[in-house]
Amino acid sequence: MTLTINTNISSIVAERNLNTATNKLNHSLERLSTGYKINHASDNAAGYSIADTWTTQISSLDIAAANASTGNDLLTTAEQTYGLLTGHLQRIRDLTEQAANGTYGSGSLKAVQSEIFARLQEINRISANSEFNGIKLMSYNDSDTSKNTGIGITSNGLNLQVGLYSEGDSVINLDISLFKSGRISSLFSGGETQVYTRDSKGDITPVTVQLSKLLEDAGGSIDALKTQDGLRAMAAACSALKYTPAATGEGTYSLLSDTAGTYGAEAMIGFIDNAIDEIARRVTKIGAAQNRVESAISAIDVQSQNLTSSLSTLRDTDVASESSKFIQAQILQQASATLLATANQTPQIAVNLL
Repeated sequence: MTLTINTNISSIVAERNLNTATNKLNHSLERLSTGYKINHASDNAAGYSIADTWTTQISSLDIAAANASTGNDLLTTAEQTYGLLTGHLQRIRDLTEQAANGTYGSGSLKAVQSEIFARLQEINRISANSEFNGIKLMSYNDSDTSKNTGIGITSNGLNLQVGLYSEGDSVINLDISLFKSGRISSLFSGGETQVYTRDSKGDITPVTVQLSKLLEDAGGSIDALKTQDGLRAMAAACSALKYTPAATGEGTYSLLSDTAGTYGAEAMIGFIDNAIDEIARRVTKIGAAQNRVESAISAIDVQSQNLTSSLSTLRDTDVASESSKFIQAQILQQASATLLATANQTPQIAVNLL
């Protein structure tokens, strides 16, 4: 190599290598301090784009899991509330079965009627107030949809967003049948049952009884079940009594057996059983929906775990490997700095020759 004064090639080479080693050292420091080997798009353009996409998906999956868990809590609230309604109906059935025994006088039957009436009121109160985060869980009126304003549920039910996208496979629909009204007027909306009578010869004959006729005999009607007098008449039917409304306040009661051809407590047992069965069907549907939501939560967890693992492989720093690169760059930087200092002294040799 030519010995010159104006141009120090050795110094230029040493300086370039020092810059290279310093850049590598800085990159290693950044990767070790942040924990990421992709900190800028220039580090890995394709990897940077993929990492951004996966980060967004993982965040969305966390929200989807929270959505599914919240939906499961909603279903659990509805299930437990139906349990309360079933408890009241079972007690009403017990009292009705007692009243059907024929060993109670009018005073005792009136006491039975009072408890049944109170429990019918409580069923209406519970169903009207059952809600989750402002959504009414037992208030959907399928016979008059104009009354469904403000309950938070449409005729299509309620959708749980448990996926990443807007397509149907990312949504679990909770059918509107899960949120039907739990009021007495909905649970006892009609139908028929059978009672058995014994004629003068001792033969047993089945008799079909309509709920509408049964309530009319007791002083009420199916439509009247939405009123307090209607509930009193139903409680009277369960108690083998007949209710006569008054212009103001509570009406009067008389023995239903005083009117020929009427059936009260004995027939009401069948209709109460139908109401209990209706609640059981609704709870069964809720259980099936809960299983589906729990399955969605498990699937989300698996997907999130796999994406997180892939993101870690793509983006996270391999500390062992990067530490080796850091030490290598550090040694090269120190060596280059030493050699640069030596190269800067080379022009002095040319001066000594003059």
